[in-house]
Amino acid sequence: MRTSGTASTALRSRRAVLAVVAAGSLVLAAGCGSDGKKGDGGGAAADKSSAPASGVQLPKLNGTKLEVAAVWTGPEQANFIKVLKEFEKRTGASVTFVPAQDPIVNFLGTKIAGGAPPDVAMMPQVGAITQAVAKKWAKPVDAATKAELDKNYAQVWKDLGAVDGKQYGVYFKAANKSLVWYNTKAFQNAGATVPKTWPDFMKTAQTISASGVTPVSVGGADGWTLTDWFENIYLSQAGPDKYDQLAQHKIKWTDPSVKAALTTLAQLFGKPSLISGGADGALQTEFPASVTQTFTGGDQPKGAMVFEGDFAQTNIAQTKAKVGTDAKVFPFPAVGAKSPVVTGGDAAVILKDSKGAQALLTWLASTDAAKIAASSGGFVSPNKGLDTAAYPNDVQRTIAEALIAAGDDIRFDMSDQAPQSFGGTPGKGEWKDLQDFLKNPKDIAGTQQKLESDAAKAYKN
Repeated sequence: MRTSGTASTALRSRRAVLAVVAAGSLVLAAGCGSDGKKGDGGGAAADKSSAPASGVQLPKLNGTKLEVAAVWTGPEQANFIKVLKEFEKRTGASVTFVPAQDPIVNFLGTKIAGGAPPDVAMMPQVGAITQAVAKKWAKPVDAATKAELDKNYAQVWKDLGAVDGKQYGVYFKAANKSLVWYNTKAFQNAGATVPKTWPDFMKTAQTISASGVTPVSVGGADGWTLTDWFENIYLSQAGPDKYDQLAQHKIKWTDPSVKAALTTLAQLFGKPSLISGGADGALQTEFPASVTQTFTGGDQPKGAMVFEGDFAQTNIAQTKAKVGTDAKVFPFPAVGAKSPVVTGGDAAVILKDSKGAQALLTWLASTDAAKIAASSGGFVSPNKGLDTAAYPNDVQRTIAEALIAAGDDIRFDMSDQAPQSFGGTPGKGEWKDLQDFLKNPKDIAGTQQKLESDAAKAYKN
């Protein structure tokens, strides 16, 4: 998933991503190195550590060295390292975080070709897991990890990490990506109200603009944010059946439903005065900056609202704004009959099979690991065994509860179902095509043609 720290997910954060469409599915108050022994995975539960009896049981791994690669940076990386440190404490292993670049499959390919792959990689796209399995890079998880997954995860999350019925991935992190964060002072000064529908959203934007503040901050330098804009609108407007068809390229990007969604998106993108810095400024603004500039400057921020996931809290924390008072959130407005909910996730996958690597995945599937990450903020776990009291505020808690309540009623995010060359590569495919659309939102037909041409090449159909 594309998430706060990078131009990727990662979530993307970006993401192995899912989408939920259910009336009332999200209710948010507007105020609120290996040990060298290949193939010995499976013994992860045999040797117990000093973990509490109620917690996950892990083997002693003194002297074991592991590397974990992920595209996370900044606070997101720091929070994950806290989870790895506790694993070290419980097992005696030594774990090194390896910063990866997007697309992660290319990064891993280089490492593997050089004979030095990391032991575990956090895959921010479901397509990346499939590719890793197809290339015979990924190794199946062991019985101990399966047991943690069975205990703590809805079936859909297990299915997300499986290929041809075999379990490869553990979804450690999820993200609700259908949220609009807003600066309460800017809203109050403008006399603006929280919108529930797309027409209301556009009216709110105009009201804020009239008060002298640019209403919407867009991190267009990171193309994944633009795919999320499109996906939320398309899911709400076209509905889940069409969404599934387009995600699988069973209908073309020249379909009238795509035209309708781009036409809706152009209502915003076609009015540069409503976007911080206009189209040119947005295309030079990376996602983290799109958030921080919304919550700095008091009641005169560069943007009054920013669309993206719960992980935006990590970036808000880098400002003086406080979530729940200065920074509040509302669900992505309904374009059709229902508001969309798009969620994303990052999955841990083993590349070098060992007792240590298997134990690390068991740990990441546990409620104990989820609790550490949840308490740090800017994180949502798909682990249904996690007590939501672990989350640091009511906003995050409500988002997490909505995700868990959705259960198996989810769908993959469209760009993450696509081949990576189309849905997950900077400067190419859907990312680039939608950046070009932000520059020229009048060219809807041309954008559709480019999207279809790129999709056809990637899907090879």
